[in-house]
Amino acid sequence: MIEFEVQVRVRYAETDKMGYVYYGNYAAFYEVARVEMMRHLGLSYKKLEESGIMMPVLEYKTKFIKPALYDDLLRIKVFIKEVPKVRIKFEYETYNEQNILLNIGETTLVFVNSETGKPCLAPEEFERNTGSYFKKEKIQ
Repeated sequence: MIEFEVQVRVRYAETDKMGYVYYGNYAAFYEVARVEMMRHLGLSYKKLEESGIMMPVLEYKTKFIKPALYDDLLRIKVFIKEVPKVRIKFEYETYNEQNILLNIGETTLVFVNSETGKPCLAPEEFERNTGSYFKKEKIQ
């Protein structure tokens, strides 16, 4: 399993009339978390795209537990719990500064060959940079 976290400060423009973070902004928060996770792993969306691999979002789910508010410093934890193959699932937990769970979600992306437009296996570089996180420990 891979786990990473990033912080995001809620800007005024990201809130609605009630002062809550507008629900659509969570997709952008999730994107920040997964892009930074990949960067931490030595991977880059930009380099993947330059090599002919796209990663469109196939599914997006979110569950709201409590609202995030203007100026909150959010901690977004992102997890990859399964070995990526053709699809890669990211799971998220969003916390406020009081460590209260505000939101959970997930996105599933697909590796797609940009020339053919067809799904493909995760690139070798991706496997090299993430494989050690999924090796099972030997029972002694």
